[in-house]
Amino acid sequence: MGKKSVKENKNAYQNSREEAGLTRQQASELMEFISADRIEKIENERTEPHPEEILAMSKCYKDASSCNYYCSNKCPIGKEYVPEVELKDLTQITLEVLSTLNSLEKEKDRFIEIAADSRITKEEIPDFLNIKRKLEQISLTADSLRLWIDHSIAKGEMDVLE
Repeated sequence: MGKKSVKENKNAYQNSREEAGLTRQQASELMEFISADRIEKIENERTEPHPEEILAMSKCYKDASSCNYYCSNKCPIGKEYVPEVELKDLTQITLEVLSTLNSLEKEKDRFIEIAADSRITKEEIPDFLNIKRKLEQISLTADSLRLWIDHSIAKGEMDVLE
């Protein structure tokens, strides 16, 4: 068994591996195609991981958030288009969904007014941008729910038939 790291500023990949209770050697043996040395270089940010390595680590460590972290922080396309999603508990996610839906209900008629003529006037832009922000919040909350489900399945807390 390897010794426990006392490093203070661990990156997401090292935290994920350690939370899974694995040494680098054990993780390497489970993943087969990633050496312990490569894992060490990724964790110490001396090299960037490849997407297939992130997928393998995510499965091995049973941590669905690794993929989102990589896409939103490391991938050039993802940094532009993929928001970082925080793993939250189901109660918090549910309350956020309901709160956002309730606030959007109040904006529904205004959204219809804005969209009715298929164009947005200068006067409508502030209201439209407000509605856009609320829709983005719903999308982010849906991503958070998806992450919670993937995390629960990976940890064996939920059995889902496809």
